[in-house]
Amino acid sequence: MRLAIVTDAWLPQVNGVVRTLGHTVRELSAAGHEVRVISPADFRTVPCPTYPEIRLSLFAGRSVRRRLDALAPDAVHIATEGPLGLAARAWCLRRNWPFTTAYHTQFPEYLRARFPIPVSLGYAAVRWFHGRAARTLVATPSMWRLLESRGFRNLALWGRGVDTDLFRPRDKAFLDLPRPVWLYFGRVAVEKGIDDFLSLDLPGTKLVVGDGPAAESLRRRYPDVVYAGYRHGEDLAAHIAASDVFVFPSRTDTFGLVLLEAMACGVPVAAYPVTGPIDVVVEGVTGVLGEDLRAAALAALQLSPEACREKALRHSWEAATNQFLSSLAVAVAIPRPGDRELARRCVP
Repeated sequence: MRLAIVTDAWLPQVNGVVRTLGHTVRELSAAGHEVRVISPADFRTVPCPTYPEIRLSLFAGRSVRRRLDALAPDAVHIATEGPLGLAARAWCLRRNWPFTTAYHTQFPEYLRARFPIPVSLGYAAVRWFHGRAARTLVATPSMWRLLESRGFRNLALWGRGVDTDLFRPRDKAFLDLPRPVWLYFGRVAVEKGIDDFLSLDLPGTKLVVGDGPAAESLRRRYPDVVYAGYRHGEDLAAHIAASDVFVFPSRTDTFGLVLLEAMACGVPVAAYPVTGPIDVVVEGVTGVLGEDLRAAALAALQLSPEACREKALRHSWEAATNQFLSSLAVAVAIPRPGDRELARRCVP
């Protein structure tokens, strides 16, 4: 199968969307599929307002159309609702070309955290964007139910995996910090609710691994916290594995790939009982969920690292990619002008 993945989120961005797409592209290529990623790396970009780490490819519609015309893909997957995603969506609709989308980010809630935009208006916009897709892929059953309640249709599950060779239990002595070590890792942005974590009265050390637009403000307000900045690969995994509890204060994630990565390192999770954690964390086994985040963190400290690791081992990128391919097969099977054989080329 010749597949085009169009995404506004790509390297060098560091986030769960980029990691998910990167693993998926590798799995697809290993299975013999030809994958072309159309991303901001192909175009001139400008920084996103309030979030300069994200680069937007404005006025790229004509170039996106040329690239898709030249590729003549068997299937098109639109990963994000940004400028490139909009251009690819227009190309597909103009040619009556079926496509799939994914709901990686709760944009209505993200926008509301930054601007006085009603959540209902945000959902109307994303519902319009995804409404013509053959399938809109969501990471968890709870996300499915939430979007269905907002009027979304043609939903399908696309789970996540974790690299259990990289993310594995390691020596706790890697971090020479007062114990216990309470970790947050990921994007440092207002929608992640990191204030809720850093304001907790907890013994030991609070550690933040990552960076983003809220980092400088947090450093000023919480000077006793250890800020490690961006870490990658083995260094990132070593920081995670040397921590004692991963505190995940976000209320807006659709999945939270970092939850699996922490558990794979044998680190239990403390989080709110919201979309993402409620589908990933096994209550009282791999983490503790509660509105009292301090109580959840202290309780999670007592959980078994071995149980966390065992749960993470059940999630593979191969299985997640097969779910992705199954949805593409549905899209490709929808009749379109001049091609009735493509569905057989897409079945995993």
